[in-house]
Amino acid sequence: MKLFLQFILKYISKFILWRYAPVIIAITGSVGKTSARDAVFTLILKRFMVRKSVKNYNNEIGVPMSVIGSGGGKLTIFEYLNVIFSGIFLFFWKNNNFPRFLVLEMGVDKQGDIKNLTDIVRPNISVVTAIGEMPAHIEFFPERDALIEEKMQLLMALPENGVAVLNYDDLSVRDMRYSLSENISILTYGFGSGAVVKGDNYAIGGIEDKNNLDTNLYMSFKIAYNGSTVPVRICGLLGYSQAYAVLAAASIAIALGMNLLEITEGIGDYISPPGRTKLLKGIKKSWIIDDSYNSSPLAAISAIETLAIFKDYRKIAILGDMLELGEYTEKAHCNLGVKAAEVCDFIIAVGLRAKFIYDEALSRGFNKENIFYFDQHQVEEAGKFLQKKINSGDMILIKGSQEMRMEKIVKEIMAEPEKAKELLVRQDYKDA
Repeated sequence: MKLFLQFILKYISKFILWRYAPVIIAITGSVGKTSARDAVFTLILKRFMVRKSVKNYNNEIGVPMSVIGSGGGKLTIFEYLNVIFSGIFLFFWKNNNFPRFLVLEMGVDKQGDIKNLTDIVRPNISVVTAIGEMPAHIEFFPERDALIEEKMQLLMALPENGVAVLNYDDLSVRDMRYSLSENISILTYGFGSGAVVKGDNYAIGGIEDKNNLDTNLYMSFKIAYNGSTVPVRICGLLGYSQAYAVLAAASIAIALGMNLLEITEGIGDYISPPGRTKLLKGIKKSWIIDDSYNSSPLAAISAIETLAIFKDYRKIAILGDMLELGEYTEKAHCNLGVKAAEVCDFIIAVGLRAKFIYDEALSRGFNKENIFYFDQHQVEEAGKFLQKKINSGDMILIKGSQEMRMEKIVKEIMAEPEKAKELLVRQDYKDA
C-alpha cells in the first residue's frame, strides 16, 4: 500500500511541477534543515509567493504532499485519497495562486534517498547545511564518505544555471564545491573568514537580569557580503545553529536578487520552529532552551556551547540518547559527557546510550551529587524529578533524539503547559 501511495503521489506532483514550474529550493544536511527551511521561507516571503514543506515532510511521501499543498499530521487512507484528488484537481484546473517558490526539506535515512527525491523534484537551488564529524543517520551507511556522497546528490541534481548554497564552516560541505560543474553558481555561508556570506560578532543579549522573565533575550550578529555589512537582531533565538539558518536564508535571498537591507529587515520576523533551541519560560522563574526535536553529536555540542554563554546562570542540561550513530555511538556520547562536565552545574542523562554521558562526566570529576541517570523508560520521571531541583534563574537545556520524546520533560517544567500544543514538538501524537 505504501509503495502504491508513493507511486501515485510521485507522478501527481511531477505533473503539477511540470504545469506550474515553480523555483525549487531544496535543503538537506545532518542538522539544521528545518530551521534553514523556515528562515528561508520567512525571508523570501517578503517579496515572493512561497510555500514550505509541512512539518518534517521530507521523504518520498512527504515531499510530494508538500508540492500538492497537503496539511500536516498523520493521515488516514481517506485523507490520503483526498490529497490525491486535490492534486489531480490542481493539475487539470489551474490555480493562479500556486506559489512561485517551493522550499522543501530533503531527508536522508539510507543510500538512494536523495536520488529518489530528486527524481520527483529537481532543485534550482540546493542547500547543504552541515554534516559534522559524527553525523546523524550514519548507522545506515557503510561509512561516513557514503553519507557525504548521498548528500552530494542534491547538488548533482542542479541544472546548469543552478545555485549551490554550502556551509563554509563544515569542511565536508565546503569541499563539495570542488565536485560541481563550473556552470553552477556557488554561495558559501558561515563565520569563517573565507565565507562569501559571512557572519561576525555573534552575541546573545538581554541576559543581564536572569530573574526577569519579561526580558527579551535576543541573538545578534552581522552579515557581510560583497563589501557591505548589516546588523541582524532577532528576539527569542539562541545558538549558532539558528545563526547558520539565518545565514543560509540570506545566501538564498542574495541569489534571488534581494539586497542586505531587505534581508536584515525581513529576517526579524523569523521564529524558531518548536524544539529547535526555542527559548521558553520555565517554572520557578527559570528559562528553558527547548532543543528537544532531535539530536546529533554536532547539534548537541553546539547546544551545550549555547548554554555556556550564560555565565551568571546555574546551567542545567538534560541530555537524552542520540540515535542512529552506529560505531560512533559510544564516542559521541562520551564527547558530550566531557563537554557537559566542562559547562554545566547540573546534569541529568536519560536513556541507554546516555549512560556514557553520565559515566564520562563522573570520570572527569563532575560532582556526583549534581548528576543523575534515568533509563529510556523514565523520561517523564526525569521531568518530575527535575521539577524539584529547579531554582529561580536557572537556564535549562533539554536535548535528545526524537524517539526519546524529550519534549515530555519540557512540558513538565514549562511555566505555561497549557500552551504545549502551540510551543512544543510532536503534540499531535496520540501519547503526547
